[in-house]
Amino acid sequence: MKKIECIIRPEKLEEVKAALDKCGVHGLTVTHVMGCGQQKGRTEVYRGIELNINLLPKIKIEIVAKDSDVDKIVEAVANTARSGKIGDGKIFVYEIAEAIRIRTGEKGDTAI
Repeated sequence: MKKIECIIRPEKLEEVKAALDKCGVHGLTVTHVMGCGQQKGRTEVYRGIELNINLLPKIKIEIVAKDSDVDKIVEAVANTARSGKIGDGKIFVYEIAEAIRIRTGEKGDTAI
């Protein structure tokens, strides 16, 4: 099992969710996060004062999937979230040692 963690632009969330649904992904966790990278933030003027905003709003999507599904999920997210501009985000893939469904006690792939 693998955990796929995707950091994307907030405006891409609905498109990515639709792409994941087409891939058969029905379980995911979505979190509103703030971050910075190569984008380096932006400068805004508020009441005549210039503010440097270096933490920008992003969306983090977490999915635990079978090893055999990882490539198609990563490809779906990357293709859907890509705008070609700095700040499109990142995808991280982690190894998962175990998954347990609390309600039934199922373990492994059947728990996801």
